Amino acid sequence: MRWLGSLHAEWTKLRTLPSTWWLLAATVALTAAVGAAAASSLTTQVCPSPAACHEDTVKLSLTGVQLSQSLCLVLGVLSMGAEYSTGTIRTTLTTMPGRWRVLTSKAATLSLLTAVAGAMAVLSALALSHLILPSPTDGATLRAAAGSTLILVLVTLLGLSLATLLRDTGVAITLGLGLLYVIPILSRLVNSPTWQHRLQRWTPMPAALSIQATKNLERLTIAPWPGLGVLAAYAVGLLALGGTLLRLRDA
Repeated sequence: MRWLGSLHAEWTKLRTLPSTWWLLAATVALTAAVGAAAASSLTTQVCPSPAACHEDTVKLSLTGVQLSQSLCLVLGVLSMGAEYSTGTIRTTLTTMPGRWRVLTSKAATLSLLTAVAGAMAVLSALALSHLILPSPTDGATLRAAAGSTLILVLVTLLGLSLATLLRDTGVAITLGLGLLYVIPILSRLVNSPTWQHRLQRWTPMPAALSIQATKNLERLTIAPWPGLGVLAAYAVGLLALGGTLLRLRDA
């Protein structure tokens, strides 16, 4: 019952923040718009049918996830960072002294909202792209769609983890964006093929985005589900570390 009360409190806080709904709406719109724009870069002359197309049209349709994940990161950071910046975290922990319960309640409400918005975003992107360019609808497409939704959920949890660890909104967002975008760029600039392979295999975003591939899977540096597992390990591991520090530190 205590956990249900904590869950209800976190849901109330999250839904009453205007930024929550703006960020979720922007996630849906950006994912769909960028996916449609990416699909329109190919013509039916290049891809007359799914069988005759050499491009991975499903992965191309889900390009927008690479941008909208930044919005999910910010959502996760603000859910905890806003309480630290305003000092209301003290009220929260006084009212609900079970700190692990507070953190898991935040994680659960964030995961649910992001999963719903992420599913809408991914399905909208695939539907719009299908109108522009023929795409297959098979098990690989379903895996790419489900995996892309999970990417958005896990990135939101990554943002929550960083905010809990660092207790500073700006620093948490900066570090999170570095993990999402700067490290993948660096992995392409490294001269050593060995280190290039390691960075693409064991850093969160290059590894996780392998879940979107539906063709040429043998060329991937890491298989789709293990790649998503790398991002999950970062998100869950940092969340556990953040929860431990939340319990040990003063508010």
